Amino acid sequence: MAAPGPGEYFSVGSHVSCITCLGQRLQGEVVAFDYPSKMLTLKCAPSSGKPNLSDVVLVNLAYVSDVDVISDHTETPPSLASLNFNKLVNRARAEKQDKLSQAYAVSAGVSVEGQQLFQTIHKTIKDCRWQEKNIIVMDDVVISPPYQVDNCKGKDGSALSHVRKIVEKHFRDMESQKSVQHSQQAQQTQKDSALSS
Repeated sequence: MAAPGPGEYFSVGSHVSCITCLGQRLQGEVVAFDYPSKMLTLKCAPSSGKPNLSDVVLVNLAYVSDVDVISDHTETPPSLASLNFNKLVNRARAEKQDKLSQAYAVSAGVSVEGQQLFQTIHKTIKDCRWQEKNIIVMDDVVISPPYQVDNCKGKDGSALSHVRKIVEKHFRDMESQKSVQHSQQAQQTQKDSALSS
């Protein structure tokens, strides 16, 4: 492969402008450029209008025209931040464990309500797992089907009380969601019947 010629390479930190095949003008700072694939990553002004944010856009140079370098950045870019690989490995392990737990619940025949309650509890208390169809929270509380507040068993104390409050709130939230959905469906039915008249 031949070395890139003038105008074919973009330095990190340079400001460029181009027009996409859809006629949209993009302008921003070069974050990354991959010469073999002709992919350019730009940091552009935020579409949300929030000043402390940026849009990051991947641009395939095969589909743009009028690429102009507004200002070339010739200084060496700053070094990349180091990655905490242990943290990444732990996060990947935790995500894998969550997915396996979800798959186990489905294969064990746990009801959708039970799976939703497990997810709600897991957002607050990471120390929860399945034991057959029962939800075990902090090895202190067992929630058995049909997963209501009365089905929370364990040693009386703050853990049991806290889990019961989470279960109560979960079902209150589910009921409010259902009532909103029913009212929306009723409104849609009224609109449909008015249009068909």
